[in-house]
Amino acid sequence: GVILAGGKGTRLGDLTRKIPKALIEVNGEPFITHQLRLLRKNGITRVVLCISHLGEMIRDYLGDGSRFGVEVQYAFDGPVLLGTAGAITSALPLLGDNFFVLYGDSYLECDYQAIASMFIESGKLGLMTVFRNLGAYDSSNVEFSAGRILAYDKKHRTDRMHYIDYGLGLFQRAAFDHVPKGQPYDLANLYQDLLATGELAAYEVDRRFYEIGSVAGLQELAEHLAQHR
Repeated sequence: GVILAGGKGTRLGDLTRKIPKALIEVNGEPFITHQLRLLRKNGITRVVLCISHLGEMIRDYLGDGSRFGVEVQYAFDGPVLLGTAGAITSALPLLGDNFFVLYGDSYLECDYQAIASMFIESGKLGLMTVFRNLGAYDSSNVEFSAGRILAYDKKHRTDRMHYIDYGLGLFQRAAFDHVPKGQPYDLANLYQDLLATGELAAYEVDRRFYEIGSVAGLQELAEHLAQHR
């Protein structure tokens, strides 16, 4: 599993002035511990963290991951931030042939093994998980029908987009062959590239996502974890 944890968390104001989002406390523990516990529960025991902003603090806290029951490695962004797809490209030497990707502020309770099975069966270079959002938790950005993504765009939304990019992807490493080297490139652009070439599979998730990218999201997750401890 690849966790994109290099963001600055500007929407969280003073909460992330001195610490990265991954270390924000949620119900008595840094968020990253909740995230790693969830991944381990779903059979993901090797994790690569793509980090930049205050990333040394994350590395100092997690170490090699052994006390959390996972193996953790780190890929630091260089002096030029390369975007989400660029950060993954830099981390490729640490990755296998197939890997999950999720964001460092996402808490995603879904069937990772079922998603992996569908991905392998599809033979595609990438897979996007989608959720029928109907504008509820964030702006919907996916047109999805009969198991297929028909359109995906974060900037130019249409009234046919009732689904949202859930935040969990699966990729073959070959999906990153055409990501520009040394230039910023976003994961959203890679998804659009794969969709345009018929190389993007889809999996519909039926449980909502949680995130700590905003103060409201942080509170929602804290309440959810407290109820389901």
